[in-house]
Amino acid sequence: MPYTSCPSAVVDAPVDIVWALLVAPAGWQSVFDMRVIGVDPPGPAAAGQEVRGETGPGILHLKLTFRMMEIDPDRYRLRFCVNLPFGLMVHEDMQCTPLDGVHCRVSYNCNFHFPPSWRGALLRVLLKRRLDSGPEDSLSRLKRAAERRFAVEKGAPQMLAERC
Repeated sequence: MPYTSCPSAVVDAPVDIVWALLVAPAGWQSVFDMRVIGVDPPGPAAAGQEVRGETGPGILHLKLTFRMMEIDPDRYRLRFCVNLPFGLMVHEDMQCTPLDGVHCRVSYNCNFHFPPSWRGALLRVLLKRRLDSGPEDSLSRLKRAAERRFAVEKGAPQMLAERC
């Protein structure tokens, strides 16, 4: 039986900044809790693209594989499947909605699918708290990265004006 987690957040940055972070998978390690190992084919997010990475502390290297399913720049929507260790699969759907010129809402829907039999039941018990806190953590990291980038970009013209 799948489990769904659907956090959302208002980001104090324009939707274009958040979208730029999402569609640049080679730079995800500066946003999310993962190390990017490879992007095939390289470049911005595209349907069919595969992103390989690792997560976990120190010597524990848990392999992740992201497969881009749909990228809709007009609706700021990104859908992908993530294969995690132990047969766990997550269907993820991220959508950004502009609220005004400097704010947007990011909705992050994660549908966790567990392997059949006792392995799936055991994973569900062991990961119970992380099924919600993991997506919430990823969303808060994206929010912080976008807000930092916006602050830098917004501050750059002000700093130039102050120097002149």
